[in-house]
Amino acid sequence: MCATLCSDYGSIVPYRPPAWCSSISEKAPRSRVILSQRNTPIVSWDISGLPDGYRLYLKRDDMTGGTLMGSKVRKLEFVLADAKQQGADAVITCGDVESNHCRITAIAAQELGLKSYLLLRSNSEDPDKLGLKGNLMLDLLADATIVLTAKDADYDSQLVPRMQHMVDELKETKSLNVYRIGSNRVGTWGYVEAYREMIEQEAFSQISDVVVACGSGETSCGLALANHLSGSTVRVHAVSVCDDQFYLYRHCNRILNEMGVTGIRSEDILDIIDGYIGKGYEESTDEELQLLTDIARRTGILLDPTYTLKAVRGMLIEIEANPRRFSGHNIMFLHTGGLYSMMDGRLDHVMKKQVTDRRQIVSYFSLDKPGALHF
Repeated sequence: MCATLCSDYGSIVPYRPPAWCSSISEKAPRSRVILSQRNTPIVSWDISGLPDGYRLYLKRDDMTGGTLMGSKVRKLEFVLADAKQQGADAVITCGDVESNHCRITAIAAQELGLKSYLLLRSNSEDPDKLGLKGNLMLDLLADATIVLTAKDADYDSQLVPRMQHMVDELKETKSLNVYRIGSNRVGTWGYVEAYREMIEQEAFSQISDVVVACGSGETSCGLALANHLSGSTVRVHAVSVCDDQFYLYRHCNRILNEMGVTGIRSEDILDIIDGYIGKGYEESTDEELQLLTDIARRTGILLDPTYTLKAVRGMLIEIEANPRRFSGHNIMFLHTGGLYSMMDGRLDHVMKKQVTDRRQIVSYFSLDKPGALHF
């Protein structure tokens, strides 16, 4: 039965953009590869910290798949279809050592018969000093080749040229046709399509605002563009987790230009909220990690420290401090996944203290001491 029900998975299928994208349909992708599980649910989220009168919903894009969970897979459906149609043998992309994007790329590429090369920013250039946990472990299990570079390497001036050098070298030494994955118009269509999914779910009959974490800008740019083109009055907000709003607006405008959008700028359709990066990208404070554990204990929702946690924290503070920023009181937070990046050891010291304080782990080795458990 599964052979019939699952026959479309991994298949490249024609893509037809929504009717409200007619003004830019000429530059839309012509196909996508089916990788994600849809439609991801939208649920009410009873989270503490909301002022009276506000209601919060959660779009569960952390449920797009297992090892392919999160927002990145929606983008890769278009990107990897483009790679396959260009005859690629391999793909290359970049990120930090615990990058969710790189993990999903490596696994999806392997499923589609493509070799993956990952340029990862790291605090150490010694492979033996890396902790093989979380996303990095999954990268290696998917047979990705890892190339380490400096943690502070700039994307535009350092990572992009290095990836291109790797593409050239792989072509020369291994005769590989390598497709370089970056933040561009192709992946942005993943969240134009996700917006159509939300329309079909009738999400916007109740929701006044959408909030999402913003790293590369593709997700928030796709949502904001779809929101604008569909004629919606919903407001889209993106909480930055790595750059300031000036950089992100400039990057989103470049994407919009590539997509053939005219007459609008990202500043007109997207509210980028900065000021909540904290210690830096992939860096967490104890206060942030405490919020992560509190939300998990109270609601069962697991946020990742790098993206969704910082975005939720920023959203909660902004609702309290700047309520006029939001057009209404019914807000949907888009959960972009990232569970595996929680498993890099960052939470160890916080969890050990809480487990001890709450007596969550007790011993019952001896059967002759009834009443000694002290629950």
